[in-house]
Amino acid sequence: MSNIRHILRLHTQNIAFFEIIKQTGILRTPLRKYINDFKKSGLKFEEINELSDKDLEELFLKPVEKPADVRLQKLLSLFPAMDKELKRKGMTRKILWEEYIKNHPDGYGNCRFNQLFAKWRSRPVPILHKEHIAGDKLYIDFAGQKLSIVDEPTGVVQNVEVFVAILGASQLTYVEAVMSQKKEDFIPACENALQFYGGVPGAIVCDNLRAAVKKTSRYEPSINETFFDFGEHYNTAILPARVYKPTDKAPVEIAVRIAYTRIYTKLTDQKFYSLEALNTAILSALDEHNNQIITGKEWSRRQKFNEVEKAALLPLPLLRYEFKKLAFVTVPKNCHICLPADKHYYSVPYHFIGKNIKILYSNENVEMFYHYERIAFHKRDRLAYTYTTVNEHLSPAHRFITELTSDRFVSLAGEIHPDVKLYISVILESQRHRDQAYRICIGVLGFAKKVGNERLTKACQRATSCGTYSYRIIKKILEQGLDMDKDEGENLKMPEHNNIRGKDYYQ
Repeated sequence: MSNIRHILRLHTQNIAFFEIIKQTGILRTPLRKYINDFKKSGLKFEEINELSDKDLEELFLKPVEKPADVRLQKLLSLFPAMDKELKRKGMTRKILWEEYIKNHPDGYGNCRFNQLFAKWRSRPVPILHKEHIAGDKLYIDFAGQKLSIVDEPTGVVQNVEVFVAILGASQLTYVEAVMSQKKEDFIPACENALQFYGGVPGAIVCDNLRAAVKKTSRYEPSINETFFDFGEHYNTAILPARVYKPTDKAPVEIAVRIAYTRIYTKLTDQKFYSLEALNTAILSALDEHNNQIITGKEWSRRQKFNEVEKAALLPLPLLRYEFKKLAFVTVPKNCHICLPADKHYYSVPYHFIGKNIKILYSNENVEMFYHYERIAFHKRDRLAYTYTTVNEHLSPAHRFITELTSDRFVSLAGEIHPDVKLYISVILESQRHRDQAYRICIGVLGFAKKVGNERLTKACQRATSCGTYSYRIIKKILEQGLDMDKDEGENLKMPEHNNIRGKDYYQ
C-alpha cells in the first residue's frame, strides 16, 4: 500500500511514466491500472493518502467477482449429510455419488465429486485445548491391534486384547494384556490400573464398549451394573465418551499410538506362552516409556506423576473390588434358589416364594436382592446339587422340624420336670429309628400345652412306675385321670414290655 501511495504522489507531481517505473520498479500495465483507478475515483491525492491500508486495498485491488456457481453451492450444502451417511456400515462414496447424480442429473461427475468431497472434509477444524487437572480423570481404552500368546502343547496362536490407561495431567501410562473385552477381564484390568497408580481419580473416561455401557446416550448413558458397582466401590465416577467422538478421550488415543511404537515393536520377535509372561514383558517396556524424558519437556511422565498427580489422587479402599456376576431367578416353593454357575442351592426367606430376585455372586460370596434390598447372604459353595440353608429363612413349621434333635427334646423335657426328661430320654433310646422316636416325643411333650406341666409330670411318673414308655399310654393316663391323686392304679393293666402295639395296648 505504501508503494501505491508513492506512485500516486509522483503522478500528481507530473512525473513521467518512465521515471515512475524507474523509481518504483513497477511494470507498465499495473501502473496504468493504478492511475486509471485513481482518476475514476474522483478523489484527490490528499484524500486518498488519509485512507487506511484496508480501504486503499479495496479501492485499488478489488478482486474480480466471479459469478456464483449454483451447482457447486448445492453440492457443498449436501456434504454434511453425506459425511454422516458415510459412517454407516457398508456405505461408500460411490453409493453417495449415485444417489446425488440421480437427484441432480446436471451434477458433477464421480471424479470431480470425490475431489470436492475430499477437499471439503480436509477443511481445518478448530480443536479446544484442554487443561488437565491433576487427579481428575483416568482415560481407558482397548488398542485396535492385538498381541498374541502361544499354547505350548499345541502351538496354537491366540490373540489377546491390550488394555491401555493414562492419567490426564501427568500422562503416566498403564498397559496390560487381557484375554477379552468382557467384564470378567475388563474390570480386573481397570482395578490393576488403579493399583498401579496407587490411587483413585475423580472419574474414569471409557469407550462405549458393552462391558462398561449398557445403553448409549449423548447426555446420560446407562452404565453397566457391574462397572457401576466397581465405580461405587472406588468412589469414582464413570464418564463414557460420546459415540463417534474420540476427542473425548484423546489422551488415551494418543497413548495407544505411542504403545504401538514403544511397546509393540519390542515384543515383535518374541514368543510368549502365557498371559503372565506377556504382561511381564509389557511392564518392562512400559517402565522404560514412563521414565523417558518427554520430547520438548524437561521431565518424564513418572517424574511429573510423583510431583503433581500422585498426591491429588483419592486413597485406595482397604479391600480390593470383588468382581461379581449377575443372575435372575424365581424363588421356588422349597425356598432354595439354584445358582446356575455351580448348580448349588441357597435358601432365601420363605415369604419371597414366587418372586423374581437378583443374584450377585463373586468368588467368595452369594447375595440375593429383591427391589434393591438384600434379602439373603451366603458364602459360596461350589459343590453341585447340594443345599445351603439358613434356618431363619424357613417357615415356622419347617424351622421347628429342622431344629429337632435328641438334645432338643431332652432340653424341652428338662424345662418341664426331671421325671419328664427321664421319660423322654428312655423313649429316644428305645426306638429303632430316630424319626419314630421324634414323633412320640412331639406327642408326649404336646400334652404340656393341653393339661399343663404338672399333670404331664404325674402321668410320666405313673407310666415310668409301670415300666411303659409310649405316647398312647400317656394319653390313656390323662384321659382316665389316672394321674390324679387317687388309688386307681388297679384299673389300668400294664403289659410287661414297653413296645406295645395293637388293640391289646388299651386292654
